[in-house]
Amino acid sequence: MVKETIQAKPKSEIRISKSEISRYDQKLEFILRNAARIFAEKNYHSTTMRDIARVTGVSLSGLYHYCKSKEELLFLIQDNCFGRVLERLEERLREVNDPLSKLRIFIDNHLSFFAANMAEMKVLSHEAESLAGDLHTHVSTKKDKYTKLATKILKEIQQKQAGTRGSTAQIDLTVATYALFGMMNWIYNWYDPRGKLKVSELVDNVTRLFLRGFVAGSLTEELDFAAKTTREPMSVWRGSL
Repeated sequence: MVKETIQAKPKSEIRISKSEISRYDQKLEFILRNAARIFAEKNYHSTTMRDIARVTGVSLSGLYHYCKSKEELLFLIQDNCFGRVLERLEERLREVNDPLSKLRIFIDNHLSFFAANMAEMKVLSHEAESLAGDLHTHVSTKKDKYTKLATKILKEIQQKQAGTRGSTAQIDLTVATYALFGMMNWIYNWYDPRGKLKVSELVDNVTRLFLRGFVAGSLTEELDFAAKTTREPMSVWRGSL
């Protein structure tokens, strides 16, 4: 019965339906893109739906046609970004086996994506904990998958280096993973995609800078300074209350 119903629909009706879906998606992307820019400029909590309506030219009732709340807008921005960057990465890594090549692709994928989406990068960095409940859980699941993939690549690099150079003191993978993200995610504060430094050059510099610390640094005795560092806790306040 379902099959007969689908076949009975005229082709023109099907084309119209697809066109309507496309227009809906385009308008939603327009709203999300502008919402991300406003969130990046004013921060999420200081932004109102009225602010977004004013910038986009979409009425408040029109905005609520595309999303139920400001929180849902933030969710869609975060979910869309993590979904797209992860999808692109998995596609590019599909036929790659060398761990160093994987890391280069990982860094290139991350930086090239967010260099084209700087406002979204700032929102993801600043508003990571602004979602709650199921929305937070959904985004966190994608974020954790992305983070674990980075850690897996770094572990493969360590294992390869240990196999070729013997057993050496290795940098903690959790430290290495978040140090890498720290390097990459901070670019929204200083990098200008329209400036003299091309994205490809940014990728090359970040890759070499990270690897010279992650791989070469773990093999150098001079860098084994952990035992020499002070254990005294330091507070910004000189006295105690």
